[in-house]
Amino acid sequence: MGKAKQAWIDVAVAALAKTYTPYSHFPVGACLVTKSGRTYQGVNIENASYGLTNCAERTAFFKAVSEGEREFDHLVIAGHTQEPISPCGACRQVMAEFCAPDMPVTLIGDHGVQKQTTVGALLPYTFTKADL
Repeated sequence: MGKAKQAWIDVAVAALAKTYTPYSHFPVGACLVTKSGRTYQGVNIENASYGLTNCAERTAFFKAVSEGEREFDHLVIAGHTQEPISPCGACRQVMAEFCAPDMPVTLIGDHGVQKQTTVGALLPYTFTKADL
């Protein structure tokens, strides 16, 4: 499993200052790396109608896909948490849509606490286009 480069970690951590979280005050930042080496920063964006909130991971994926990207190499997710932050189920499903099960994911908490995992480990029983 590939380890996150410090530059990618820095992008995800810097995103924490750009979130829009007036309700939960729970910022999350992400850095999505494409196979071509481009990076896409994502932040969580809340809404008073909570169901319309978008997570940092999905923001990064949607930005990348809207720019024509379809092949991804690594995802870094950062949060102000004691333990490394973990993505929600909706974000895991979006990861499964676009990423190979063995794609590395780096989870970051406060003070640089890290955990390395993969898309497949985060969502072992995926629902994909093969199921349709």
